[in-house]
Amino acid sequence: MPAGLRLHFGNSDVDLDNPQHVERVRGIFRAANEHGMAIVVHMRSSATKKRPFGAKEARIFLNEILPEARGIAVQIAHLAGAGSYDDTSVDEALKVFVAAIAQHDPRMSKVYFDVSGVAGYGEWEKKTAVIAARIRQLGVERVLFGSDGFGGGNLAPQEAWAAFRRLPLSEEEFRTIATNVTPYMR
Repeated sequence: MPAGLRLHFGNSDVDLDNPQHVERVRGIFRAANEHGMAIVVHMRSSATKKRPFGAKEARIFLNEILPEARGIAVQIAHLAGAGSYDDTSVDEALKVFVAAIAQHDPRMSKVYFDVSGVAGYGEWEKKTAVIAARIRQLGVERVLFGSDGFGGGNLAPQEAWAAFRRLPLSEEEFRTIATNVTPYMR
């Protein structure tokens, strides 16, 4: 059975602009790497506490934290956000990873992104072209479908899939995403 960690920066009030927080998270990533444990990270800082989030924080994550996980899979939840794609800072953060992938940055070789909570929430329909473009820029082979599960305002999995299918992606792209499995689940 695969072993891994799920980290939620927003709920844990991890502030990527705080060097002490970054150092503690680096230690967690280092230990997970040493033990071969995959990481699913909700990297969006606390929105309720108005912690800063955007390109700067994504660069901190890429440059200071992600190198500690060089041997393991890292899944970044919600396309780097906290669900929905309404907050422009999420797109700013995601573009940092898009650029790193385009430059064949080795730190991104085992990084995956899930689309849980992106389609079907907020004003996502106004952003379908941007969301689809970012998915293509990330590479559909590293994008995972997921839902946060039914209840608490979340869509049921079949409703989340139906919303996701409304993005302007090709049938082949949907098929690829639907069958993607991260290495830690194989």
